[in-house]
Amino acid sequence: MADISRRKNDHLDLSIGSDVGFRKSNLLECVELMHDALPELSLDDVDTRVQLLGKQLRAPIIIAAMTGGNDRARAINRELASIAEECGYGFGVGSQRAMLLDSNVARTYAVRELAPTCLILGNLGAVQAAHLDTTAIVELVRAIDADALCVHLNPAMELVQPEGDRDFRGILDAIERINNELHIPVVVKETGCGLSLGVARRLVERGICHVDVSGAGGTSWVAVEGERLPPENRASAELFRDWGIPTAASVVYCASAGMSTVIATGGIASGLDIAKALALGAHAAGLARPVLKELHESGRAGALRYLRRVETELRIAMLLTRARSIAELQRVERTISSPLSDWIR
Repeated sequence: MADISRRKNDHLDLSIGSDVGFRKSNLLECVELMHDALPELSLDDVDTRVQLLGKQLRAPIIIAAMTGGNDRARAINRELASIAEECGYGFGVGSQRAMLLDSNVARTYAVRELAPTCLILGNLGAVQAAHLDTTAIVELVRAIDADALCVHLNPAMELVQPEGDRDFRGILDAIERINNELHIPVVVKETGCGLSLGVARRLVERGICHVDVSGAGGTSWVAVEGERLPPENRASAELFRDWGIPTAASVVYCASAGMSTVIATGGIASGLDIAKALALGAHAAGLARPVLKELHESGRAGALRYLRRVETELRIAMLLTRARSIAELQRVERTISSPLSDWIR
């Protein structure tokens, strides 16, 4: 348990203060939304509300999964969850793996008292899920009163982590079982390397219809794990630092596969990023590292200021494309240039 707690602290420190971002972009800069000079709308007419995983959000924004498992993580989760409640956004906890080793750390993930109406997303690694019966997973969900469970895929991250998993067999069957037996929606989530069209189709064939693409272009968790290694052991992590499918391409893949819910995370930093992702087929977008950095540098007020700016930017983009609602934003005219067009051709 001490090893997991130390790793969680390392992840927070590196995410906040180190150069662990992808060196390639999420390719949202390849998307241009068509400007409408005659929108015939007031900014007050723009409605950003959206139904997501059984809950209504004031805007299609999720403060995405980051941490849990120790007292520092508890403070961060509680602060960010209360912000999500105040703003009407969704909130995701980090991996609940630590709870499997020590049930007492459940309090570091439990935020419902501060976010009574918020969409709360639980989080469990797919490898761990494959070795648990559904009853045990239900207990993890109930411990934090989650509205949905993210089952995360992270083979690249695990393979460069000395203590990481090496056997990824049986995961698809396990996800199908959990999806069929759990009483809440199951969201299959990558952790920075994106979901391909082939993976999306395999999930749909098994009845899984909710995903978080978590594509390349934001935080590289391979880079994060590489920073935890002695310098002489970092060569492989450096080689695979930029491995993955850009967020924009992954959104298109998952939308075209027929997913009911597509959440775009991976390098999302502005309201315009969110608008572009939704125009590509996403239903909501997640922000993690930018919010964490604002909270660290400027406290609650700074994180709130940043998120309100993001929401305002989304509303501006909607008015400038004559999109009165999120559904209309998903249908606006847009152009796609290379290299994104090459990825999705």
